[in-house]
Amino acid sequence: MSIDLDCFSTSSSPQSRPWLKAMPFHVLLNQLTRYKSYAVKVVEVGARLLPHAVLCIFVSFMFLPLYLALVAASHNATAMMQAPLPLWPGAMLLSNIKAVLSDGLVATGGEPVARMLVNSLVMAMLIATGKVILALFSAFALVYFSFPFKKWCFALIFSTMMLPVEVRIVPTFQVIASFGWLNTFAGLTLPLMASATATFLFRQFFKTIPTDLVDAAKLDGAGPLRFFIDILLPLSKPQIAALFIIMFVYGWNQYLWPLVITTDTDMATIVMGIRYLAGVADQIPQWHYIMTVALMALLPPCLVVIILQRWFEKGLME
Repeated sequence: MSIDLDCFSTSSSPQSRPWLKAMPFHVLLNQLTRYKSYAVKVVEVGARLLPHAVLCIFVSFMFLPLYLALVAASHNATAMMQAPLPLWPGAMLLSNIKAVLSDGLVATGGEPVARMLVNSLVMAMLIATGKVILALFSAFALVYFSFPFKKWCFALIFSTMMLPVEVRIVPTFQVIASFGWLNTFAGLTLPLMASATATFLFRQFFKTIPTDLVDAAKLDGAGPLRFFIDILLPLSKPQIAALFIIMFVYGWNQYLWPLVITTDTDMATIVMGIRYLAGVADQIPQWHYIMTVALMALLPPCLVVIILQRWFEKGLME
């Protein structure tokens, strides 16, 4: 059986449709089936690629401010004050880094940014470590010890979430000043070490640990401290890593409390340094230096996240 396709031609001249000739029906059916399979494959590939394309577009939008900061940090002050602004990175990134890292700037009191980075690193490490240690021991006591008013103690700890440092900054400053801890790392970190969120996180995790482990530790003659060190801490590594990353970034980004508690430029943090550069009153802000310092301030938190990323993801999933 064959089909004559010339009858479907809209042209008066059959020569204008040289492909419309008599064709066996099964050949035509095979071609239509093949074209249909091609169309289905194209639709499937497009359906898979469309979400990725949308995600790539939004990711590019997310990285756009970082790219603009890189462009600004790689030019001089003259280029940043002219129109149009440069859209491609320049060749002065290393010189700008050297200027803010070691030479010091007038806007920051002549203090090199390297010292501010060290101050921020020490403060963030102390805050994150202190929060983790205090949260571990407080959650351990709330879960595995029986004492009067235990539920009320947990409720009191949990209620401190309604009192951030900004609310209690005046009485906290008076206490720190009475201890003589102004312009010290103790004054910078101790008021920020307690964390109700971290205590709640570890408490909920400890409650999921089977009681058989507690009974087995008691049969082996393990005391509370040995049970805590040999059993709870190894099991809590993912949660510790996740909490450490969160609290490190929290401590690194602190601005208000270091601004209040420090009056010496030797104790200034990197966030305060960015504010010093951007807040000049009678001068034009040096945006190339501001963006250079901002890029350097991004590196330590990013390194911590990259190093502990596997443990961070595992801690969030568990």
